[in-house]
Amino acid sequence: MSENAKSVTIIMIEDDEGHARLIEKNIRRAGVNNEIVPFASGTEALTFLFGPDGSGDISAGRSLLILLDLNLPDMTGIEILEKVKANPHTRRTPVVVLTTTDDTREIQRCYDLGANVYITKPVNYEGFANAIRQLGLFFSVMQVPETA
Repeated sequence: MSENAKSVTIIMIEDDEGHARLIEKNIRRAGVNNEIVPFASGTEALTFLFGPDGSGDISAGRSLLILLDLNLPDMTGIEILEKVKANPHTRRTPVVVLTTTDDTREIQRCYDLGANVYITKPVNYEGFANAIRQLGLFFSVMQVPETA
């Protein structure tokens, strides 16, 4: 992994603690050692991404990658995706949607809004673990664009 890729911080927005642990474990198993910052609610994640003033200036120059669940207790992942892609400081941030929703309209909507990857969480543990391991391998070769 290049030096540049190492500095990427993974923002995991996932309210299910079991899924969050599983995701982290399998990203680590794939050899990705980047910092993972977990959030159980959209509100906390947006405060981290946009700062207390909501401007997003706090994320200028940050190299981030967002793992986003669509089903959160306080707002939808779609709302978070829209906000991330609408902000000049975060619009280039890669977003990986990781959710149980496999509705084709929902998937298309996420891509239309700028999601980079959409992964449906398989119901069984092995399938989910395998999908996350593959995602980890993808992270290890992916280049995150510099923020303007």
